[in-house]
Amino acid sequence: MNMKVLMISTDRKVFEDESGVRARIVQYGALVEELHVIVFSKKSSGFSAQKISDNVWLYPTNSINRWTYIFDAVKIGKRIKDIDLVTTQDPFETGFVGWCVVKATARAYGARLQLQIHTDFLSPYFIKDSTLNKVRVRIAKFLLPKADGVRVVSKRIADSIKSAGIKLKTGPQVLPIFVNVSAIREAPVNVSLNKLRQQFDTIILMVSRLEEEKNISLALSVLRKVVDKHPKTGLIILGEGSQREVLKKRAKNLNLENNVVFEGNNSNVISFFKTADIFLHTSNYEGYGMVLIEAALSDCLIVTTDVGIASEYFKDTESAHICGVLDEKCLATRTIKTIESKEFRNIFTLKAQNAVEEHIKEKTEEQYLARYRQLWEKCLKKS
Repeated sequence: MNMKVLMISTDRKVFEDESGVRARIVQYGALVEELHVIVFSKKSSGFSAQKISDNVWLYPTNSINRWTYIFDAVKIGKRIKDIDLVTTQDPFETGFVGWCVVKATARAYGARLQLQIHTDFLSPYFIKDSTLNKVRVRIAKFLLPKADGVRVVSKRIADSIKSAGIKLKTGPQVLPIFVNVSAIREAPVNVSLNKLRQQFDTIILMVSRLEEEKNISLALSVLRKVVDKHPKTGLIILGEGSQREVLKKRAKNLNLENNVVFEGNNSNVISFFKTADIFLHTSNYEGYGMVLIEAALSDCLIVTTDVGIASEYFKDTESAHICGVLDEKCLATRTIKTIESKEFRNIFTLKAQNAVEEHIKEKTEEQYLARYRQLWEKCLKKS
């Protein structure tokens, strides 16, 4: 089945020649006759419309500001002819653009709409996060019943849609983010945390954007309790974000300056996983949680809040330590227990690896892309 697809995205990395995002879009293009991608972007970014492969085109919105993204994207979308399917990165702003384009061109060529969902938007913590998120949830509830297909990245999201009583034309299809298991397992250790072994007996790792919803502030409170019992415990935080200075100040106020290392961004993430003792994840909500997969496949024991695929893939106290969101006491207790029970770490990490492999159905990139196309085809077959 030949098809022409229009994708609405917010990921500006697609304009970077060597980015993984750009490579992935080219792969999606190979699945269809034509792929057109509209990307929310400001005019000041300097992006221009371009063709990046034989059948893939990019269109930046070149908006004056973020408030005109939707208007500008719809205007571009209406100009792209004979589209069979519009697929959007989320059921919020890009989803609204997709719906507007489908509605505006319905008489001309009757394109179908697929909404993709990568975050746990019905989590109470997502809703509390900001006024904008409250508006986004309302938009999603309006759009989802109108979509011809809904792809979600975890069972958690699919279940939350059903529990909320949102009536869809067809049930949500779960297709997780692709995981290259062998690439993670076979990745060499290029950067080692072992250089910190003289300073720390135990090294805890966090890999996260430094933003409020990731709740790294909670992790610092957990570390304070851990350090009280095990003073030579270090926390390495990999990532950047708007909360960096706030978190550094909090670490100082908790008298943890000597126990916390803000490492910033680093491309050798897997090396860090493979040389840390414990991976700590304190996020308030996640759609998927790729870092949990990476930690498991790197033999790094997991202590996490119950977000994303945590309780779907892992069993609490058997293959990971899973605590309720915001449960500081549980996170601290489990982390201390892990430090004091080194003999069980190998069993834990082995079970975590097995759990990941059992849940990943699309083992190869080819299988994953075939499944991706299949979901697009299903949208077109619906009456």
